[in-house]
Amino acid sequence: MGRELITSAQNPKIKRLLALQKDSSLRRECSLFVLEGRRELEHCMDAGYEPDSVFICPELLSRAGVDPREWPGAKTAGRGFRIFEVSEEVYEKAAYRGGTEGVIAEIKSRSTSLGGLKLPDNPLIVVLEAVEKPGNIGAVLRSADAAGADAVLICDPLTDLYNPNLIRASIGAVFTLPCVACTSAEALEWLRSRGIRILTAQLQDSALYYDTDMRGPTAIVMGTESTGLSRQWRDAASARIRIPMLGSLDSLNVSVSAAILLFEAVRQRA
Repeated sequence: MGRELITSAQNPKIKRLLALQKDSSLRRECSLFVLEGRRELEHCMDAGYEPDSVFICPELLSRAGVDPREWPGAKTAGRGFRIFEVSEEVYEKAAYRGGTEGVIAEIKSRSTSLGGLKLPDNPLIVVLEAVEKPGNIGAVLRSADAAGADAVLICDPLTDLYNPNLIRASIGAVFTLPCVACTSAEALEWLRSRGIRILTAQLQDSALYYDTDMRGPTAIVMGTESTGLSRQWRDAASARIRIPMLGSLDSLNVSVSAAILLFEAVRQRA
């Protein structure tokens, strides 16, 4: 199979790759996002996502002890997606993270709606309201995957799910876990219609999280460290929970809080 060799960062395909990394509106317009790394690509393809184009650097793959013919997806190359070889110099300019691995891909994006979620009888759901930092969202997704959560709802999103830093921080959990971007109003109506208990993480008027029943259908709702949750979520709460803070500070990073609360749910359900 012939492969186009790209040796210049001025190549239009490399320019588009770089633009897709930086521009969320272009990602939406093209229905594409950028993924870097062999492990992430493997998770992505295992979850049923389809590449549009894959850029490989044989030198970097070989240096990492990987046969350039054996990267994830190599056996299906040419069946619906194109493959390009790039020089090490071009790859280093195109890569957006350190520890380059020799594989960057443009992936066809897809969206999941609330109506499309398939839940078990006793779901555990994470809800994030207006969390802006992609790294925090990615870390929450990673914890949600580890705890066996059934879905993550990103309400009133301030970043898109295919931000490269979010994908990187999630270590591929954005592909393994059902994620839905929606408004808070949509999420509230959906949760109520399914009888899912809403637990809001907040400091005021709240009980200690380990004294709160999480054994039934549960949504754990968290906001940002700086502003917390909006009134619509606080007013809708079935119960308000907090993590005890024994030091001088009054809050934890949202990803740390998510891990603590999720694994309390796991403990109670064991």
